[in-house]
Amino acid sequence: MNKIHNIKPLVVIPARNESATICEVVQEIREKLNVPVVVVDDTSIDNTIAQARKAGAVVLALALPLGAWGATQAGIRYAQKLGFNCVVTMDADGQHLSEYLPSLMDPLRTGTVDVVIGACPQRASKARLVAWAFFRRLAGFDLADLTSGFRAYNAAAIAVLASPEATLLDYQDVGVLILLRKCGLTITEVPVQMRPRQSGVSRIFSSWWTVGWYLVQTAILCFARWNPGRR
Repeated sequence: MNKIHNIKPLVVIPARNESATICEVVQEIREKLNVPVVVVDDTSIDNTIAQARKAGAVVLALALPLGAWGATQAGIRYAQKLGFNCVVTMDADGQHLSEYLPSLMDPLRTGTVDVVIGACPQRASKARLVAWAFFRRLAGFDLADLTSGFRAYNAAAIAVLASPEATLLDYQDVGVLILLRKCGLTITEVPVQMRPRQSGVSRIFSSWWTVGWYLVQTAILCFARWNPGRR
């Protein structure tokens, strides 16, 4: 790893039917830090695209629904193609606070880490805390917040996550972390605060069926795909 003296960041926001919040989210980012923002629209049927463009974001409109991770990876590939050496991923629902963007990016400047997670474990319900403990045990992670989508990636991590192997993932949390660790990249956390979701419901946790399917897929990743015992 090398020190990054001049970080060239891009904020990537996957979005699907987030017209109620996306304009404010993009505006806050640009007011706080004035960094470029890409909103990857995952076939919204509302006014998400127009609201994102109104706030000053570049919009990548997907032709087919790819899910939260597929949309995120599309944004990461866009960043790689344009030569950005830092990608910060944020949610479109207003949970992530742009004031913490410097806290996420600063550790990358030292060259000692490849990935920084904005951790807010106090936001978790009892059920989510139990799930985190289960996956920590399976995957061998010592991280407080396994499912935070508020993350910063350096160029090495961008290369891994833009690769075909990462395309096989469905979710941008535990599976991504396993893949990054498999490739020898280092991961750390910084504490952040988060707001409650401003509107709508989570795509991953929208029903017990989706939660159950998520748990099954993530458990399979931990058990079978990559070495779960390596720390």
